[in-house]
Amino acid sequence: MRKVNLKDTEEGERHSPSSGDLYDHVMKPSRETEALFAVLRESAKPEPVNAIENLIEHAPDRALCRINALSFAAEHNLNEEDVIAAFLHAAQLGMFDFSWNVLCPGCGGVLNSGTTLKTVNHADYSCALCAAAYEPTLDEMVEVTFTISPRVRKIAAHNPQTLPWIEYFRQLFWSSGVDLPDDDTLAKLIKEITLHTVELPPGEKMELSLEAPESFLIVFDPVAHMSQFIDVKGEPTREQQSLAFVMTKDHAPTGTVEMRPGPLRILLENRSGSRTLPGVWIAGDKLHHLLGQRRPFLTAKRLLTNQTFRDIYRTDTLAVDQRLKITSLTFLFTDLKGSTELYERVGDLAAFDLVRAHFRVLNKIVATEGGAVVKTIGDAVMATFPTPDRAMAAAFKMREAVKDLNGDLLLKIGIHMGPCLAVSLNDRQDYFGQTVNIASRVQGLATSRSIFATRQVVMDSKAGKLLQESGIAATPQTRSLRGIANQFEIFEIP
Repeated sequence: MRKVNLKDTEEGERHSPSSGDLYDHVMKPSRETEALFAVLRESAKPEPVNAIENLIEHAPDRALCRINALSFAAEHNLNEEDVIAAFLHAAQLGMFDFSWNVLCPGCGGVLNSGTTLKTVNHADYSCALCAAAYEPTLDEMVEVTFTISPRVRKIAAHNPQTLPWIEYFRQLFWSSGVDLPDDDTLAKLIKEITLHTVELPPGEKMELSLEAPESFLIVFDPVAHMSQFIDVKGEPTREQQSLAFVMTKDHAPTGTVEMRPGPLRILLENRSGSRTLPGVWIAGDKLHHLLGQRRPFLTAKRLLTNQTFRDIYRTDTLAVDQRLKITSLTFLFTDLKGSTELYERVGDLAAFDLVRAHFRVLNKIVATEGGAVVKTIGDAVMATFPTPDRAMAAAFKMREAVKDLNGDLLLKIGIHMGPCLAVSLNDRQDYFGQTVNIASRVQGLATSRSIFATRQVVMDSKAGKLLQESGIAATPQTRSLRGIANQFEIFEIP
């Protein structure tokens, strides 16, 4: 068993060098990769494809592991929807692999990771670092990232056992939504908030000897996702204090032990079957500040409401028995008024062509505003949007487009937002819940060109700003909805 005394350890040896120094190189694309990009350019816009090609050829390994599509778009000043679509098409070609990561809302750590959404199949997920359990929702607790396929380029993260301590945290433990500082700043910060970090091969033991300061300490391993809390307080002591930390695959949650400031011996033992990376953290303001820095990321909710994703992965997103919660999703329902009379007036063939043209127009508008068409029923459309302002913007465009298509057609539109369940129905990804029912009933109120929306939609800050900028005043009214017990405050948007 190895023994390590913190006093005898040089500070520079406690932290591994960054992957920017270790792995950075220029890759010449193979013929197969060039052929894949030729196909990709046929389905995605050229600007994001060019940016992705440059990323693969010139970026360090780190930049190709769990790519944050929204940050990538911002960095290259590209449209987010175009970037998401490009990565989705690239993944379909096998150039990138999906990663659906369940995140801890507290520390931003990845609690579970899988290649499909079907792997999100637990009622709750526990975070050892935060000592809390969370019920997963698709809004902010499940991110979607993209990692380069080994067939295109091999990177260190394809073999996580080779990643240095800090790179494991940066690339695999922390989600793409944690806004980490540059290498030098992060290394300096890690030096300030950790008393020791080690790499422990499977089956090995190590003994650490250190001086425990008066503070709250956490012994934490990100591989087995285990922790031990140590509340160091009281009168300092010169007597040796001891603690054992055994890392296993199956483990029970651990509580908090109290110790006094002074000499501390920690026995580390790795029974997990793989290399572990335990560290002794000072759980103070600096650590909390580091974990509190966040940036936008591609959520599972947003991807499920993306038209490109629904078109590509139409039937294989959710398992039949999955019921995944979404805290808030915006639903838009439309229906054509006067379509029956149109068939009578112009004949079946001409009317059918007009209805098909109306569907094409609506689909294009929904996709442009970052939404997705869930299904069509007769002449009606059910669409979802990640935010109410996008649904409202789509509604404005829809009614003008249908008017231009044929002045005799009237599009009835209703919008509502709220919680729901993402489910699999009739071999397609669908949604279930009262929010869906209410949205459908709101659309049923429409009898003119006016758009009907619930209070939740109109009172959203971005949707309200859109109304104000458009010079439109929404008129409130209290209405009863068929099959709904309570009356609703509905706004008519002329």
